[in-house]
Amino acid sequence: MIKEFKEFIMRGNVLDMAVGVILGAALKSIVDSLTKNLINPIISLFVGQVDLSGIALTIPGTKAVFKIGNFLNDVINFIIIAFVVFLIVKGFNKLRDMGKKTEEEEAQVVETKEEVYLKEIRDLLANKEK
Repeated sequence: MIKEFKEFIMRGNVLDMAVGVILGAALKSIVDSLTKNLINPIISLFVGQVDLSGIALTIPGTKAVFKIGNFLNDVINFIIIAFVVFLIVKGFNKLRDMGKKTEEEEAQVVETKEEVYLKEIRDLLANKEK
């Protein structure tokens, strides 16, 4: 059982996923800081509050509090993280496609004049036999 677990852990996909989770957590802290320290002050110019988490809607006569500001912070964080992941995937796909283009270019054979003439002769002979 320990041997199977070791094989499972040592698979490339599991290690890649672990690295992705760690980098994702680090990215989230950076995005949180970006939202808190840069984006929220810009939004506060229009809203009037520096800390969006203070924006809340309270229903009179109840204890229900809708923390709209926290939700806005989370939406902003999600959009930033999604955009960064989009850029990473787009860059990876571009690098991957560059490799395919060189393989396709190598596969294309440039015909010489002799080959063109020989094909024409072959086609003429094939038409003559019919």
